[in-house]
Amino acid sequence: MADVEDYDKLTPEQREAKDKEDRAREAAEQAALPYRWKQELGEVDVYVPVPKGTRGRDLVVNIQRNKLSVGLKGKEPILSGELCKEIKVDESTWTIEDQSTVLVHMEKVSRMEWWENVLKHHPKIDVRKINPEPGKLSDLDGETR
Repeated sequence: MADVEDYDKLTPEQREAKDKEDRAREAAEQAALPYRWKQELGEVDVYVPVPKGTRGRDLVVNIQRNKLSVGLKGKEPILSGELCKEIKVDESTWTIEDQSTVLVHMEKVSRMEWWENVLKHHPKIDVRKINPEPGKLSDLDGETR
């Protein structure tokens, strides 16, 4: 909690500089991941680049309640690990886009919670800085807003 207290003591200029620094660090950490991801309150989409021409039969995709693994058959997974929160397996899917990207769509169990990361061992984002689409704001309960 000390971070929040320290942040509250900063001047507006210092807060702006710290926010800018934090956003740059966060962007660099996210760019280094072997995938891109985005989320809404009830779902998470993960985009995993694969070699052009990749087909479904070339892939090994394992979606579990609290684990995710995506890779090419016979090779180390591109990403693999424990999800930061649980998902609804029966409502989660994967597809190939343009034979070059695996899109993993996951439905969250908790539909009122932002994820800090996809896999627990990957860098976190600051969920307090998420700006949901205006139409979605009404979907949020007071505390989440």
